[in-house]
Amino acid sequence: MSELVTGEAVALELRPARLPSRALAVLLDLVVATVVYIVVTVALVTSTASLDEAAQFAVSLAAFVLVMVGGPIAVETLSHGRSLGKMACGLRVVRDDGGPIRFRHALVRGGIGVIEILLTFGVVACVASLVSARGRRLGDVFAGTLVVRERVPVSPSGFLPPPPPWLAGRFSGLDLSAVPDGLWLAIRQYLVRMRQLDPQVGSAMAERLAADLVARTGTPAPYGVPAAAYLAAVVQERQAREARRAFANGPAAAGGVAAPVVAAPGAYGAPGGYGAPGAYGPSPVQASAPAQVPPPPAVTAPHAAVVRESEPGEVPSPEAPRTGFAPPA
Repeated sequence: MSELVTGEAVALELRPARLPSRALAVLLDLVVATVVYIVVTVALVTSTASLDEAAQFAVSLAAFVLVMVGGPIAVETLSHGRSLGKMACGLRVVRDDGGPIRFRHALVRGGIGVIEILLTFGVVACVASLVSARGRRLGDVFAGTLVVRERVPVSPSGFLPPPPPWLAGRFSGLDLSAVPDGLWLAIRQYLVRMRQLDPQVGSAMAERLAADLVARTGTPAPYGVPAAAYLAAVVQERQAREARRAFANGPAAAGGVAAPVVAAPGAYGAPGGYGAPGAYGPSPVQASAPAQVPPPPAVTAPHAAVVRESEPGEVPSPEAPRTGFAPPA
């Protein structure tokens, strides 16, 4: 694994190609180029039979340079570092910063490749690849390129281990707004590879990352919680918040359904911002409160009269229900 840093200060983890795969790719490219050169040479010999020997030699030399040198340069430039042999072996030529190569990179690699591959039968290229830490030959060193593997077998190393169950939801009120993205990336990379690290090295790294996280959040870690478990729980809390935020904004944008209102941390029905009271149903306090009946509408009839109020101790007659109207005088 080789770590490259781009111009935007982004670390890229690339797998440099090993010597056997590179040698096989170069061999396939040479076989294809040799076949094309033989076909072109036969066609030129047939068409230039009337010329003298000097002219035939010049045409043959030009054909050799165009096919054996110019061909690979053109193919790598147009395919952004993927020749036929590299396609077959799953390789690609990239710049030192991980970007695609251009014509000048392919030109330098092809020009030096004539000396270290064609003229020396690949001996110089093999020695340079064995000496280099990332398997680069002289053409790669002068051009500032690197041959990497594109087809990498899928491994379960990208799985984030879950925190202990007793830490679930314990950091719901933690303020994570001041934590930078670089620290989140470092914590995630550590959690993904902590089983591959030495126990002492991994423990020291976890404590350092936990100290940085505590300094950013302003809240000390709970006593007795291991640093790795603390990091995993905080990362899970951040992912849960992002999922709730995406769920809250998604239905309103997609189907036009109003999104639930998110309350402040600590509100009832919304521990840590899960939802506002009444957003997903009445709260227990609201359910036990008596229902309020709206008052009857006011009488607006033109001939309505004022209803006489009952005297104290007077019982209204059941035979004459009150209608709110009085007969005309």
